[in-house]
Amino acid sequence: MAIHRVVIVGGGFGGLNAAQSLRGADLDVTLVDRRNFHLFQPLLYQVATGGLSPSNIAVPLRSIVRRQANCRVLMADVIGFDLANKHVKLADDELPYDSLIVATGSRTGYFGKNEWADRAPGLKSIEDALEIRRRILTTFEAAEQEQDPVRRTAMMTFIVVGGGPTGVELAGTLAEITLHTLRSEFRRCQPSDARILLLDAAPRVLGTFPEDLAADARRKLEGIHVEVRTHTKVVNVDDRSVTLQTGEQTEVIATDTVLWAAGVEASPLGRILAEAAGCETARGGRVAVGPELHLVSHPDVYVIGDLAYAVDAQGRPYPGVAPVAIQQGKFVANSIRAKLKNRSVEPFRYHDYGNMATIGRSAAIAQLGRWKFRGRIAWLLWLFIHLIQIVRFENRLLVLIQWAWNYLTFNRSARLITDVGRGRTASPASTKT
Repeated sequence: MAIHRVVIVGGGFGGLNAAQSLRGADLDVTLVDRRNFHLFQPLLYQVATGGLSPSNIAVPLRSIVRRQANCRVLMADVIGFDLANKHVKLADDELPYDSLIVATGSRTGYFGKNEWADRAPGLKSIEDALEIRRRILTTFEAAEQEQDPVRRTAMMTFIVVGGGPTGVELAGTLAEITLHTLRSEFRRCQPSDARILLLDAAPRVLGTFPEDLAADARRKLEGIHVEVRTHTKVVNVDDRSVTLQTGEQTEVIATDTVLWAAGVEASPLGRILAEAAGCETARGGRVAVGPELHLVSHPDVYVIGDLAYAVDAQGRPYPGVAPVAIQQGKFVANSIRAKLKNRSVEPFRYHDYGNMATIGRSAAIAQLGRWKFRGRIAWLLWLFIHLIQIVRFENRLLVLIQWAWNYLTFNRSARLITDVGRGRTASPASTKT
């Protein structure tokens, strides 16, 4: 009897956990990704703000599964699917499968305004983080040489769009850089004079948190000179300004730096998979799956993580966060094992263990079940939980050392300006997996 072949597309949280959960099974597992590493996305903002280096939060996929004899890794672009013949189409080859898991995640979404992408980079990849770091640091270097005080003010105005955890963490860390890290390093411009605005169209920031915790986070942000504006929409972004709309009022703010943390949309591979399956994509380009996380018309094709549109027992879609992808990856791996043994599979159920966000030094909020935490305790919980979730021990140790140094000195050692003038290496539209 031929060995059962499992192909996993995407080496993020969902795909990697699916592969690892199949360790020891009598299966042939192939993990395909267009990159050769697994990225710990929750800490990307620290790369973007110079606190960590890319290698601190990225681990080669081959290194992670090197002791998993039934798993091989392919670095390749997936360009399509032949579901009738059970083949995954690569740029220069095809992969046969018996079970397929698609977990290619999401990319930055601009609500139909993709022309803003180059002007307002998002934060979904290493390249995004390095580009944001370059823009932030280059801004201060240019402001130091600028003679015109009005132009210098515009240069040192930073707009962060999106009041979710990523936007809050970016704005809070950027404020710490201007108030502490860069203090006394410039002569003409004063980084502490920088203006940082955090914008959200919703009634409040951190809308997934309890209202009292979100309000506490807002007070912390305002305490480090971040201007928080809610009920505010971005209606235009150009080379030197952002146009905002609050109610009936419109305002144009001169700025050189816009950072986008306002939305995501599914990987383009979701549309390709949906077309191959003869179905429509759901909201945000996600692929609708049933309670067992497979396509209704193809029970051998699973979709997990940010790419999947799956709903709970109340009909609510699962959030696009790492814990959902991790649990779905493990669930699908166990489902494949069970089906091969002719055992029934229960529907997927997400266990929400909590939510947390950091605002800055010794400041965070956390909700773990019925318990709420804020301030230093929440910050320590945030540090601990994120540290243990990093895949490799070596990376955990390096991150811990960097965090300790940053805390003691306010210094952020990864403040290198690279690829000056080159801009982003890849636009969201070019991403396939």
